[in-house]
Amino acid sequence: MSVPQYRKAAAIALVAGLGLSLAACSTKSGDDVAGKVTITVDCQPVGAQAELLRDWNADVVAFQTLHPNITIKSVSVGAQCANPPDFTARLQGGTVTDVFYGYMTDVQQVIDSGQAMEITQYVNKDTIPTWDSIDAGAKATFTDDGKVWGVPTKNYSMGLVYNKNLFQQAGLDAKNPPKTWTDVREAAKKIAALGNGIAGYSEYSAGNTGGWHFTAELYAHGGQMVTPDGKSADFNNAMGKQVLQNLKDMRYGDNSMGDKQLLQWPDLLTNAGAGKVGMFVGAPDATTAIVTQFQGKYQDWAMGPIPGQGGAAKATLGGGEGYFFKKGLSADEVKAGLMWLAYEKLTPGKGQLDYVRAKPENQPVGLPQPQLFTVGSEAHKQDLDLRKANANITVDDFAAFENNPVPIKFEPRNAQAIYAVLDGAMSAILTDPNANIDDQLKKATDKVNQVLANG
Repeated sequence: MSVPQYRKAAAIALVAGLGLSLAACSTKSGDDVAGKVTITVDCQPVGAQAELLRDWNADVVAFQTLHPNITIKSVSVGAQCANPPDFTARLQGGTVTDVFYGYMTDVQQVIDSGQAMEITQYVNKDTIPTWDSIDAGAKATFTDDGKVWGVPTKNYSMGLVYNKNLFQQAGLDAKNPPKTWTDVREAAKKIAALGNGIAGYSEYSAGNTGGWHFTAELYAHGGQMVTPDGKSADFNNAMGKQVLQNLKDMRYGDNSMGDKQLLQWPDLLTNAGAGKVGMFVGAPDATTAIVTQFQGKYQDWAMGPIPGQGGAAKATLGGGEGYFFKKGLSADEVKAGLMWLAYEKLTPGKGQLDYVRAKPENQPVGLPQPQLFTVGSEAHKQDLDLRKANANITVDDFAAFENNPVPIKFEPRNAQAIYAVLDGAMSAILTDPNANIDDQLKKATDKVNQVLANG
């Protein structure tokens, strides 16, 4: 059904008005650095990402027109931007770009490498006009001992992603997703009963993804991975046991998770794209991966908040990415890099948040991600209005997730090493009906304590 013309006109007017206000407050023409500055920036889209590459190059031209003293030299480091082994090699070899991309979980590695510079004195509303609106938790992940080492440019939080079609076939309400793990278990049994190799609930347990999901589910129970001082593991308790017990009950008590386990990221999403997964824990952009990489359809998927044990979840895992600055840059080079990140990543209506441009390119518009700005801030309102005005997916499919926010806890330091350890506990519970939960958590605790002791 087509949208009435008056609604189209209203949306265009809204976008135009927002664009004018954003342009007035978020960009400056003329020279913003003392002299000519050239900086290298990575994460340029690869050639196969034709539309994204075209948009990136157009943004570089537009930015340099606004700031004629600044030249941006773009570098591609692959379609995913941060392949961990490659990133570590470049970091250790000193071959990172002036402004380089990394995950939130890379912060400690970056600081320890000595390849990055502290940017505390340069980050403010002059260099990044939306700085005060950026989520405080996201900024904190790039801060160590009060010193700012990086700028968050994308973040997410975890919820329950589910297949609407399978819900309907199983007699479940596709507009009312499970709110507790008991609800998840009951729904998973009904979906698995459809047969045809369908898993009612699916879970990761390899490639660091098992530990990642263990963390998200532990947070939902109210737990934490490490003690507040960061020196000891803190998941060998009733909450950690309950996470594994829930999975063991579904896997062996109900047989609602399927026989194939040891799933990594592409394994689960391949199954989801084929319509063989009823539910899994994930971020909003998991649906994008299902569609763009694994032949799924947006209209099949919806999302709710991550379940809690006996009620609403106490917290959920948040993560994301950002940029660091190579050690030895001049003040003007740092300022130039911050201004580029402000334009390309952190201004509603510009760069990655240019939904007007993204919509006709069939990029997904309407997902509740990135969750960059504090709810209620001016930047958040502008971003939300633009996203809704240009949505090309069904926003209501994510309403349960977006309208019932769960407090976000970000990933622990040394997260990837910790996740690798917890993969062992997750895989044991999902592949061995005789695996002892207490033993698995004790082994994981000892190993994580070694990780923490070593840095």
